[in-house]
Amino acid sequence: MKMPSEATRPSGLAERIAPHLPHLRRYARALTGSQGAGDRYVATLLEALIADRGVIDPALTPKIGLYRAFQRLWASAGGSEAVADQAVEDDEEIVRERLGRLAPQSRQALLLTAVEGFSAEDAGAVMELGAAEIDALVALAVQELRRQTRARVLVIEDEPIIAMDIEQMVVDMGHDVIGIADTRDTAVDAAMKQRPDLVLADIQLADGSSGIDAVRDILASFSVPVIFITAYPDRLLTGARPEPTFLIAKPFRAGTVQAAVSQALFFRQSATV
Repeated sequence: MKMPSEATRPSGLAERIAPHLPHLRRYARALTGSQGAGDRYVATLLEALIADRGVIDPALTPKIGLYRAFQRLWASAGGSEAVADQAVEDDEEIVRERLGRLAPQSRQALLLTAVEGFSAEDAGAVMELGAAEIDALVALAVQELRRQTRARVLVIEDEPIIAMDIEQMVVDMGHDVIGIADTRDTAVDAAMKQRPDLVLADIQLADGSSGIDAVRDILASFSVPVIFITAYPDRLLTGARPEPTFLIAKPFRAGTVQAAVSQALFFRQSATV
């Protein structure tokens, strides 16, 4: 489904929500585990907005109003139905069972606060809950994610300090870093030899090569979830071409990396358990 063009949206409201759409796409993709499913949810929301501007509460800030409208759409559609649209062939019953272990609200609260940067109060406004309830949901999500299966992770990053920071975050979660690569060639070579369960990839690499190209080469040989890291996330979230499902913006916090890693592995494990 194509995203409605800016010309077809209510002009004043479109201008207010446009800066937040790339981030909403990121959230939708992380929540569903699929670029296609996430984008379809956002497209459905925009179509509803064209038909009725009241979909977004004018009493809220544009960002909170946009995310709240998305949350209501997600809830009305049953939420977890989106995972059936994943590009890989998942066993739907396994996915549903996994989603049942970690309540959807807990995952939403974690992503809103850790990845999207909402405060507990603002995340509460999005989910129509109190701040204390958001804190409790986040704590529940973190507790569940700590029991996640141990994974082998390849880091593609050309800045040594950043690579070390990412490695420590991954290790602190109980996972193993099987290698750190700083160029396209070394990344592909490491992936072919080690067959990681997850790849964390920067966009710009040491020799001027591209992390995107490295990942494309890796995925041509085997399937593995990928989280891209970039200082310019908006450039990769236009809705106009194949794009990352999981995306972390630089500079990042430990909680952001941990939430993205856990969410990516959640869907990977749903398909392989």
